[in-house]
Parts: sequence; C-alpha cells; structure tokens
Amino acid sequence: MRSVVSWSGGKDSCYAMMQAKAAGYQPVVLLNMMNENGQISRSHGLPHAVLMEQASMLEMVVVTVPASWESYEERFIATLQQLVEIYEVKAAVFGDIDLQPHRDWEEKVCAAAGIEAVLPLWQQPRHQLVMEMLQSGIKTMIVSCNTHLGPDFLGRILDEDLVKELEAKGVDVCGENGEFHTLVLDCPLFKHPVSVGAYTKIQHGDYWFLQWE
Repeated sequence: MRSVVSWSGGKDSCYAMMQAKAAGYQPVVLLNMMNENGQISRSHGLPHAVLMEQASMLEMVVVTVPASWESYEERFIATLQQLVEIYEVKAAVFGDIDLQPHRDWEEKVCAAAGIEAVLPLWQQPRHQLVMEMLQSGIKTMIVSCNTHLGPDFLGRILDEDLVKELEAKGVDVCGENGEFHTLVLDCPLFKHPVSVGAYTKIQHGDYWFLQWE
C-alpha cells in the first residue's frame, strides 16, 4: 500500500517507517510541517537543509509545509489530499507510541483525506522499543530537550548508556512526552550517514535546541 510518512526527522518516525515497510507498506513520500517561515521544522527545530539531506539519503521526496499552529490542521489535511492525488497514497505512517489525543487527531486528518492512519509503534513498551531501535541500526542524536535535562544532553548520540542516564533522570526513554527530540543520522534505509556540520546550543523558553551554523 503506497504511503506517506509523517517525518519528524527523528527516531520514532524513522523506526515507524522501517516497521511499516516490513509489514508490507510502501512509503513513497515524506511530510514535514515547518514553522511559519518554512526555515525549521515545527516539532524538532531542524533546518530545511537537514531534512532535504535525510530525504536524499532515503532516495525519497520530502514535502515541507510552512504553517502556524492555527493553520496546522488545515494545511496538514490539504497536503494529505494533494499527496493522494500526486502519489496515490492510501495510508499515512505515524511514529506515535501511546498518546491517545495524538492518535485521535491523526485518524481524524487521515479520514478527511480518505486514507488509513498507520501507527506501527503503538503501545509498545518504551524501554524495549528504544532498544529495538538501537539494535535495528538507527543512529540518532538529541537535538532538543527540556530544561530538566539541560544543554549537556544536546548533541549526544542515543546508546545504552544514555538510555540508562535518561531513566535515572526519570525521563521517558522514548521522549514520548516531549522531554527530548532526536535527529536520525543513519539507519539501514539511508544510502550514507547524514552530515550535520557545526552547531551551537540555544534556549527558547523551557527548551534547549541545537542551532546549525
């Protein structure tokens, strides 16, 4: 079944795509929602160039859509409808794990576009899930996190030791509650690893972000 992947650039959307492919879905296009000016992604703060490089490594097209929070749902549905026309997709793959309001929203926007919402990671145990991601060959780096974790966690590669540190800090090891977000640097679907270049660390409100130079 031809599918669009709701692509954050992070580990959950990447592993969801890998799982969807293994289940027989055919991802043909990536979709990322950007901020109003279209320069960085709304969820993870990733620059457009990094998303384009990931798409290149996947040999896929990424559709980036600028939107405010007020126009987000409307733009998302309209884009899904366009992707149905252009790419003949019949499903959308999402990386959510167990936040029911997120699933409700995803099923709502997919229904509006006449396609199926697919959540391959749904209700899987968090520790087991993150370990599966690492064992599958996903290499991923923390690119934003809350002030509870702080700037020292930015730029770190997720591995078993970091998982233990996150657990010791009382943080969900998948970051499902928004404690941190990641950027996939490599995975079995990439032709080559992604190169991200130099960055600095900046704080916006209660979150720290990497900012690429």
